[in-house]
Amino acid sequence: MDYSRLEQLSTQLESSNSRDRLLALVSLREIPPLEAVPLIKKVLDDENLQIRSMAVFALGVKPTEECYPILVKLLANDPDYGIRADAAGALGYLGDPKALEPLVRAFHEDTHWLVRFSATVSLGNIKDPRARDTLTQALDSEEVVLQQAAISALGEIKATESIDNILRFAQSDDWLVRQRLAEALGQLKSEKSISALKFLAKDSHPQVSQAASISLKILLEDSNDNTER
Repeated sequence: MDYSRLEQLSTQLESSNSRDRLLALVSLREIPPLEAVPLIKKVLDDENLQIRSMAVFALGVKPTEECYPILVKLLANDPDYGIRADAAGALGYLGDPKALEPLVRAFHEDTHWLVRFSATVSLGNIKDPRARDTLTQALDSEEVVLQQAAISALGEIKATESIDNILRFAQSDDWLVRQRLAEALGQLKSEKSISALKFLAKDSHPQVSQAASISLKILLEDSNDNTER
């Protein structure tokens, strides 16, 4: 490790010029997590919101033992909803199953839809089947993007028990919802999924029909492989 480079970046992160701090933060992408995280922490309370947001995200992609507790604290307590959403997203990148509880709490208790959306996406990213009940509740959200995220996340955690819950979106007016459904069903192996995908493969929107065809191929090939065994 080039320690002179680390010292240079450390000094740059203390610059009064926000552009200098931003460029230094970007440069930390090349630095290993153990060396990068102490420098990232320098700007977690930066006056510039863009820099704060980038720093929070960086904790998710530079995992050390320090990152998880910092992100959980930000998710629970930061006054800015954008930072709370960034923290929820970063927890998903960490992939730590311990994040299940704070993410579920954020979904149920945070008042801003963006934080709940980010928590929903991350519950899918950590792939913990215990998130099923919360994700099923998210399907009833008023915000369409939350419905989309919940459908995708239920696919990510392989929640085959929730197939009936998501199939009600097969005729949604929003084509992105139908596309997310087609993608999720490709991860939920069942006869119901295959039947629904055959229906979605005829969808009027090309991206929905394409996603359904891909998912259907995956499920049918998987079924054939199991039969041959």
